[in-house]
Amino acid sequence: MTVVTRFAPSPTGFLHIGGARTALFNWLFSRHHGGRFLLRIEDTDRARSSEAAVRAILDGLSWLGLEWDGEPLSQFSRRERHAEVAQALLAKGHAYRCYCTPEELTAMRERALAEGRTIRYEGTWRDRDPGDAPKGAPYAIRLRAPTEGETVVDDLIQGQVRVGNEQLDDMILLRADGTPTYMLAVVVDDHDMGITHVIRGDDHLTNTFRQRQIYDGMGWDAPAFAHLSLIHGPDGAKLSKRHGALGVDAYRDMGYLPEALRNYLLRLGWSHGDDEIIPTEQAIAWFGLENVGRSPARFDFDKLASLNGHYMRQADDERLATLVMDRLPAVLGAAPEAGAAERIRRGMGHLKERAKTLIDLAEAAAFYARPRPLTLNDKALKILDEAGRRTVTEVGGAIAAAEWTAEALEAAVRGFAETRGLKLGAVAQPIRAAVTGSNASPPIFDVMAILGREETLGRLSDVAK
Repeated sequence: MTVVTRFAPSPTGFLHIGGARTALFNWLFSRHHGGRFLLRIEDTDRARSSEAAVRAILDGLSWLGLEWDGEPLSQFSRRERHAEVAQALLAKGHAYRCYCTPEELTAMRERALAEGRTIRYEGTWRDRDPGDAPKGAPYAIRLRAPTEGETVVDDLIQGQVRVGNEQLDDMILLRADGTPTYMLAVVVDDHDMGITHVIRGDDHLTNTFRQRQIYDGMGWDAPAFAHLSLIHGPDGAKLSKRHGALGVDAYRDMGYLPEALRNYLLRLGWSHGDDEIIPTEQAIAWFGLENVGRSPARFDFDKLASLNGHYMRQADDERLATLVMDRLPAVLGAAPEAGAAERIRRGMGHLKERAKTLIDLAEAAAFYARPRPLTLNDKALKILDEAGRRTVTEVGGAIAAAEWTAEALEAAVRGFAETRGLKLGAVAQPIRAAVTGSNASPPIFDVMAILGREETLGRLSDVAK
């Protein structure tokens, strides 16, 4: 059997972080088994669906590196097929026509509420002769659900779960206007797409019981089901806007790398011993549903930031430099100086050591791209007091003729300090303040070598006394 999984988002907004984890688990499961990962856009809700949301979902999946097989399928485009299956269930006696008016259905709901009962369809037309209906009256097609016994699902994560059939009412399959409901469309599409494993959030577990009855009514083999526990915030409540960013696009904007977010989402509910850092190829080799936990996972931004810092230290310098250059205009409030990209690329080895996000990295790299004269932060201004500016003036002359390498510059500055009875730091700190505009930076002699002779001496002269 070829394993076939799917991710089926509704295009009503961004790619939710919970949806991204669901997509990841489906993708990993199919790749682990050498199968296929399909994408279906569940766009039957035409009022809320939008092309912008479709693009956001596709873009989010692409950024995460979760490539799908084949073309994305539009559920709305298959509405005629869904209606065909509803008619087939009607012909088999597993569905019936319901002529209840909106007013009658409202009255049912109000009676149930008044009596403290669960709101359910009362089966008005289940066994009634359709000939009793007014001629030409509109009707919906409802599933003739079993009223006795149980519906059982052997869930690959939750274990065996069951519900008494008396708790499930005769749901609508085809509305009076001829449009299919979500419940019908999902089953038909999963069957026709050859889906072998449905991996989704456990908020769909109740839907699964109802959908199993459609499979049974059509005589189709149902796929294996696996329901993931939801993601909670640090406080244990269901992840929501008050916990911070919900969409994948927001995590990209906050400066996380896709490989770090993949690794973090993988560990939200799945484990492999004590392993925390799991590159994608290793994740594909190890992934299995047997290691998915049943308890909700808690989202921890500190852990994500730490993991992102690890992946940034491992990332290619050229790639990071390109990503930083994209962010610099926002940091600088202007276009970067000419030559900034090359300086940042050369300095990336030191810059990325402390950064946790691309935002951190862009801010740390900004001094390589700022125009002269630099704006000095408060601590740099304190360092560059009268004595500090005098030191900068004098050291500029001492290093002007030095070979322009980090080693030669350090030797020249060290020699300058020794002749004046100063410690190296007493000279290096004013240089750092003048050259970077800050009291903290990567190793200052490496910075000077990367900036070059003309730029370094120019920055020194801008603050010299």
